Parts: sequence; C-alpha cells; structure tokens
Amino acid sequence: MQNIEPFYNWRHIYIAEEDQLSPFFGNQYSEFEYSQTLYNYYIHPQWDNFGSKTLYLKILFTDYDLNYAIIELIGEWNDAIENDIMTLRRNITDELFEKGITKYILICENVLNFHSSDDSYYEEWIEQLEDDKGWVVLLNMPEQSQYDFKKARLTNYVFFWELPQWRTLKPELIFQLIDNMIMKKIE
Repeated sequence: MQNIEPFYNWRHIYIAEEDQLSPFFGNQYSEFEYSQTLYNYYIHPQWDNFGSKTLYLKILFTDYDLNYAIIELIGEWNDAIENDIMTLRRNITDELFEKGITKYILICENVLNFHSSDDSYYEEWIEQLEDDKGWVVLLNMPEQSQYDFKKARLTNYVFFWELPQWRTLKPELIFQLIDNMIMKKIE
C-alpha cells in the first residue's frame, strides 16, 4: 500500500495545500516518513487524513468557477463503525460547499471495501446540493464495493460511472463528460 500514491500529474495546475480555500491549505508532506496506516499497512505520505481511521483522500483538482472538485480516495469506506460519510461531509465537503463546490467526483478505484449504515448523511448531502443542481459521482469503484453501495440503496444519492482512462484526461474534460452524462440522465 505504501507504493500507491495519489495521482500527481495535475500538480502543475492545482495543488490543494497551496489553495487558500482548500481544507488542506498549508499542509506539508514528507516523501520519506511513512506515518499513516490503514490497519497495519503504511500508506504513502501524500495521502491526506481527514479524520477517518480507514479512509484517506487527496483533493486532486478544484474549480471554483465551475463548482466542482475531484477527490481520490484510498482504503475502506466504513459507515457502520467509523461513520466515514459523516467525517467526509463535516471535514471536507461541507467546507468545500461553503466555497461554492456543488459537484463532486470521488475517484474510488482504491476503495476496497464499503460497509453501510443508514443513508441520512447521503440524503442530507444531496438535499444540500440539489438547489445548485449539484451531484456526487463515484468513479471507478470496484465491483464488490459498488455491490455493497447498491445493496444499501445509496444509488438514490450518488451516481456510479466508469472512466478507466481518467488519468490520461484533463480535469476539465472529465468534469464535462460526467456533467453531460448526468444532465442527460436527469432530463
């Protein structure tokens, strides 16, 4: 796990720790000191801890004009024990929402497990976003995690989408592809 780095090819256009509006503004990272763990496994020091014991993230890109953020996740999404959705909402997305972010692309290809609880935080999130025509997309989530999400009936609140080549695209193109897809589904 220590070799899985957050995607870094957009750092020439956006760095969360240099963005004064980011929850991670001013963070400093070491490339050599591995201190954060997922269970007994060290993870790369570039991942950001947002308060969960089992899930870490990296804000890869934020566009305050088009009101979207692309966030990469790694670990186990555990609402049953850790209430990760509440922690994600309160510590990250609520702060971003205050800055105008209403559309979230969560890259979930490294979310290896999902454990559900109730849907109240998801419902609250969508209610918060709907006045601004906002949405949440879970991109490239592994099938077993998708299955658990669907079993918990959380598809009423989030969209699933596969875009395996996302790393080869610019963030603006990813957003446009997803936004167009969602607008077609809503209409």
